[in-house]
Amino acid sequence: MKHLFTFLCCIGFAALFAQDEPTNSYFDLNYFKGNIALHNNDILHLIKGHPEGFILSWNKKTFGNEDWEQRYGYPDYGVSFAYQDLKNDVLGTNYSLYAHYNFYFLKRNLMLRIGQGLGYTTNPYDKVENPRNNAFGTFLLSSTYLMLNYKRERIFDKFGLQAGFSLIHYSNANVKAPNTSVNSITFNLGVTYNLDEEDSEYQYTITKEKFTERIKYNIAFRSGINESDVVGSGQFPFYIVSAYADKRLGHKSAIQFGADVFFSKFLEELIYYKSVSFPEENVTGDEDWKRVGLFVGHELFINKMSIETQLGYYVYYPFDFEGQTYIRIGLKRYFGKKWFGALTLKSHGAKAEAVEFGVGIRL
Repeated sequence: MKHLFTFLCCIGFAALFAQDEPTNSYFDLNYFKGNIALHNNDILHLIKGHPEGFILSWNKKTFGNEDWEQRYGYPDYGVSFAYQDLKNDVLGTNYSLYAHYNFYFLKRNLMLRIGQGLGYTTNPYDKVENPRNNAFGTFLLSSTYLMLNYKRERIFDKFGLQAGFSLIHYSNANVKAPNTSVNSITFNLGVTYNLDEEDSEYQYTITKEKFTERIKYNIAFRSGINESDVVGSGQFPFYIVSAYADKRLGHKSAIQFGADVFFSKFLEELIYYKSVSFPEENVTGDEDWKRVGLFVGHELFINKMSIETQLGYYVYYPFDFEGQTYIRIGLKRYFGKKWFGALTLKSHGAKAEAVEFGVGIRL
């Protein structure tokens, strides 16, 4: 309760010091409670109570001053802070900070929020002090949350109400083992507070002129560190070189086709470990740890940001690791017309392999 009181005070101070000039922004505070989803039997011993917490958010409204705002139905964007008590001493408590977008449907009564950020857990795995926590191998985590709310603004003066469901995901994406991760499915109830007496007027100035662009060619380099599922096997760097073509289908989206070459040093260590520890698996230790994949993808453009999703298949696959298909999903940020940075997650189904930090050029 003390955390809830603290952040209610934050909202109160924000209201007191709000400027007379319109900010077109608002706060919302959502309390949530629910269950940890059993996505992996290895975390069954960690599911005990009903996790609860709150999400405090600041939101900036858009009214169509830029074309992308009109195309996406005047979304909000902002930042969120979340506190979650996982109701298990082994798991501890999580704190997280996100950047998010709110998209609206059904005459702006239905809100879908997508948030991506970083989390901090108070009690990660430790082979001596906390060996039962196989969900989080590090203090610092990657976190994603989805929120679907029915929302009514300005029910009483500047206050409104919203309620719905949230999915909150925490994982370190195999930066360090163990990493079975935690997904919480929750019900949330919240209050909103507008910082302005009234909203600005929505603009609609875009035309239905068709957008065309020639095929573009991309080169990207991605890197990071990760570890196999063998606890204590060590963290190693990986390097990925990607080349692909994309074709814009309109203002919002593009399709992609290309190839990845993977240099994953953790696989070299895993191959050696398998060869000496599990002779029955017939791993010689001489298997190549490099892989080559072909992929198709889609890119959704939102202002200077985009959401990238790709489905790949290894055409060079000398050592069997988690299957021959892979998925990549993440965010890109364009700097000018050619250069971009990317933060993506590569996985095999629900099993994450790595968080990738990338740079690239689109020609």
